Amino acid sequence: MPIDPAYLHLVHPDVVWDCFLYGRNSVDPKKKGRSVADQLKDGQGLADQYGWPVKDVFKDTGISASRHARKKRDDFEDMLARIEAREVRIVVAFEASRYYRDLEAYVRLRNACYSAGVLLCYNGQVYDLSKRADRKATAMDAVSAEDEVEGIRDRNLRTTRENAEKGGPHGPTPYGYRRIYDPDTGDLVDQIPDPKQAKNVVKMFEDVKAGKSLRGIAEKMNESGEVTRLGKRWVARSVYMVLRNKAYLGKRLHKGVEYEGTWEGLVKPKLFDEVQVLLDGRLKGSGGSTAVKHLLSGLALCGVHGGMDPAQPDLGTLRKTTTARGRWVYRCNQLDLSVNADLFQAYVEEGVVAWMRTKEAAAAFRKPKDGKAAAAARARLKAIDEQLLEAREAAGQFDENGQIKLSALSLASIEKSLSPLRQKAEADLKRAEATIPAILRDLLGNPMADEVWDGLDLHQQRFVLKQVVTVRLFKARAPGVKRIEPGRVTLSFYGQEGFVPVT
Repeated sequence: MPIDPAYLHLVHPDVVWDCFLYGRNSVDPKKKGRSVADQLKDGQGLADQYGWPVKDVFKDTGISASRHARKKRDDFEDMLARIEAREVRIVVAFEASRYYRDLEAYVRLRNACYSAGVLLCYNGQVYDLSKRADRKATAMDAVSAEDEVEGIRDRNLRTTRENAEKGGPHGPTPYGYRRIYDPDTGDLVDQIPDPKQAKNVVKMFEDVKAGKSLRGIAEKMNESGEVTRLGKRWVARSVYMVLRNKAYLGKRLHKGVEYEGTWEGLVKPKLFDEVQVLLDGRLKGSGGSTAVKHLLSGLALCGVHGGMDPAQPDLGTLRKTTTARGRWVYRCNQLDLSVNADLFQAYVEEGVVAWMRTKEAAAAFRKPKDGKAAAAARARLKAIDEQLLEAREAAGQFDENGQIKLSALSLASIEKSLSPLRQKAEADLKRAEATIPAILRDLLGNPMADEVWDGLDLHQQRFVLKQVVTVRLFKARAPGVKRIEPGRVTLSFYGQEGFVPVT
């Protein structure tokens, strides 16, 4: 059974009971909770009262001790090593749950103290882990500490789920919004658009739809003095994260399940969906790269040995580079052929613009409003949503024996398994219903397409090329031929045999 600290000095009056102090918390300092400083102050008071020299202090601030912890407790690990090295006689903490909320951590500390003959102290009591009764008592406290945190976690998960079902905001405030809190309780009251930031968010979506690069959008944000929600400079990645966030539709996501949010959306669903299609299929890879500086680099393919396999898009692609004599050429990355850069680029641009002027080009991108693909995706989405609704209803109902029809664990498992299926059906529906990007509408079937083309920047032109054409370069009929002869360059347009989507 635990020993009163005063008893140690009666039994061992000549022993110097040097000690370690340990403190830990996992609570946000803005919220209520006993601070690590307070815990260590109590430990220091105990050590002073009984004359225990404090050899060192260990503290893990803002770190969980449960099995769900994501951060390593560096000070706890250091303390274990020094206990095993027999550096002290007692380890002191405020309560058992400061040491551990996980039975595995308890066993490690118990074994270290047992092997080194170190006493464990918490709640003002001292435990000798070489004694069976003390091992049992501390083990029971460890079980209680683990059970307590599991209960807290279950309540937090339930609260988070209930908040999600109600559509309440959660997590960091998205760029474009600000939050209103109750001045007395500090509770979140509402999430409303920030006038200036909201306009910037909408402009990002519109710019991407117009074919502008993510890097260019980020640069404009930085030039205007805007920072991200974290107070940092904008980069292509931070713009991308805004464009993917369904919070701007007024949606709340929880474990892959979508709920209607209580806040106002900033972006219209049609615009949001069009941008998702562009990000999914067109702004990946070289077209969205901020390092690309040449129109056809990474887009044009070598027709000799590669570039035909969509699964290996970099096999046999062309890059603009210089020869030993300083001439600009487009060369296959396998070094088996090259072509004068200016002639090649001019040939491709002329051919693409000429095709885009035609009625054939406009017809190639014309889609029925509700085709078979859209209908099938819509049906799958409806079936999945109905199954999710049925499961959620069962989780709140009881049978004739008073037992819950579907446990929370089973519901979570169902939601987890259906989530990827729902996401795929939703993505398929968006692609099937996607409209033609605005930048293409200005070009397709337009007799003045050349003037529109000349007004586009490099990233916009590359974006258009990825949508409409697959360019392949073959070897000249003989070494030294400079001209682009018939058959050396092939242009396979959207809807034609040989067109390969660039991803």
